[in-house]
Amino acid sequence: MPRMALLDGTNIQYEVHGSGPTVALTPGGRSGMEAVRPLALRLAAAGYQTLIYDRRNCGASDVIVARRSAPDGTELSEQEIWAKDLQELLGRLNLLPCWVGGVSAGCRVSLLLAIRHPEAVRGLLLWSVTGGAVAAERLGYQYYEQFMEVAEREGMGAVLKTPFFAERVAQNQANWMRLLWMDPKEFIAIMRDWRAFFTAEAPVIGATEEQLRRIAVPTVIVAGGDEIHPTQVAQRLHAFLPQSEYHPPLWTPQEREAMAGNPVAYAQATAEKLAPILQDFLTRQEAKAGARA
Repeated sequence: MPRMALLDGTNIQYEVHGSGPTVALTPGGRSGMEAVRPLALRLAAAGYQTLIYDRRNCGASDVIVARRSAPDGTELSEQEIWAKDLQELLGRLNLLPCWVGGVSAGCRVSLLLAIRHPEAVRGLLLWSVTGGAVAAERLGYQYYEQFMEVAEREGMGAVLKTPFFAERVAQNQANWMRLLWMDPKEFIAIMRDWRAFFTAEAPVIGATEEQLRRIAVPTVIVAGGDEIHPTQVAQRLHAFLPQSEYHPPLWTPQEREAMAGNPVAYAQATAEKLAPILQDFLTRQEAKAGARA
C-alpha cells in the first residue's frame, strides 16, 4: 500500500516491497512510480527490499513549484531537488546506504545522488541514459517550456487544464489550490531557471565529466538506443566510471515503436528483460561485498 512522507513541507508518496538489501528505483520522465512497480516487484521476489516513489510534481505527490537551495546557498534545479528528496526519504526510513537506480530522469536522479551524497549510495543501476542536443531541447520543452507558454498566455487556470497538471490534481486535490493561487510570473521564472539544467554540453545531462569520474561505486549501465537516450551517451558514461559494466539496449527501434502508447505493457516488458540483468549484477556485487566483510 502507498504511504506518505512529509519532506520539506512536501508530501511524497512511496511504497516499499520485499526484504533484503535495499534498492531504490526512480521512474523516467514525469511518470509516477507505477512505471517501475513491475521491476520493483520482480526484484522484491528475488530477495531485495525495493523502494519506489512519486517525485514531487509527479504522480500523487504534492506539486510544489518553489525554489530550494543547497546547504551552500546554491539554488537547486528540479532534478537536483528530486535527488535531495530521495536522499531525505531514504534517510527517514533508515535505508541508507543502498542501491539506487532508475530510467532516464531516474538515471539523472541516481547520478546526482551519487555525486552530491556519495555516502548514501552502495551502487548504481542505470538504464536509458539521457544526453545530447536532441534530449536537451525536447526534454527542456516537455518539462518546462510548454507550461511557461501556457502560463504567460492564459494564466495559472489554463496551466491547471493541461493534461499533465489536470492529472496531478486528479491524483492529489490539494495541488489545485496551490497552483491556482501561484503568481504566473513566479511560476514562469522558476520554470525558466529549472529549464537551464537541460544543456547538451555535458557528457550526460546534468553532470560534468569531472563529476562523473569521481563516482566510485559499482554501476551497471543499460543503453537506451534512441534520440533522447543515445547509445553513445551510455558508452561514454561507461568509459568515465571505472567500476561500471555496460549492456546494449533492451529493444530494437521496431520493438520500441510497437510498444509506443502502451506504458503498462512497456513497463511489464521492460521488467521481464531488465530484471535478470540487474539481479545478476546485484548478486555478484553482494557476493563481493560479503567476501570483503
